[in-house]
Amino acid sequence: MQWTLVIPLKPLTQAKSRLADTAGDGLRPGLALAFAQDTVGAALACAAVSDVAVVTDDELAGRKLAALGARIVPDSPAGGLNAALAHGAAVVRETHSRTPVATLNADLPALRPAELAVVLGAAAEFPRAFLADAAGLGTTLLAAGPDGELRPEFGIDSRSRHRSSGARELEVAGVDSVRQDVDTGDDLRAALALGVGPYTAAVSAGLLMPGA
Repeated sequence: MQWTLVIPLKPLTQAKSRLADTAGDGLRPGLALAFAQDTVGAALACAAVSDVAVVTDDELAGRKLAALGARIVPDSPAGGLNAALAHGAAVVRETHSRTPVATLNADLPALRPAELAVVLGAAAEFPRAFLADAAGLGTTLLAAGPDGELRPEFGIDSRSRHRSSGARELEVAGVDSVRQDVDTGDDLRAALALGVGPYTAAVSAGLLMPGA
């Protein structure tokens, strides 16, 4: 099964505010862009992925991610994360009505294509499924099969929200890179320990990261 991934990305100047203790205002936009570039690059290299659509209104991010091969979808609803994801999925299915669609966080800088393929293979067994993040509270991937709707429930405690909505939680071992999103300095240290992609490696080289 070949998947289309929908990746949301807010304007870079608004991204990653919880990294304030690690990266100042001048560095956070570049770090958020680097996370997205490594995420999109790894996703496009995944054998189970046919296409990546990034939902964003950030012009710089749009140019950089389009250069990697992503399709850029304007965030026309401008109604928050769940609205952006639903919109992205709808745009994708305007031309490919029965394509399986999965959302993926834009802050997975250690993402491994082979691990993503394992998760998507597991998701293909269910009409709708999700993968919890490394912290065990959030969600990094939500998938809907050819006849399913995403019905995203991202936000506080999205793991519980997606489970309650009827999505199947994927219990997949050995896919740490698909779970490790980055919101805090500790998250970034964990991602660096896994091994991040080239864009994040270049930007984070200038950060003082005790314990990394």
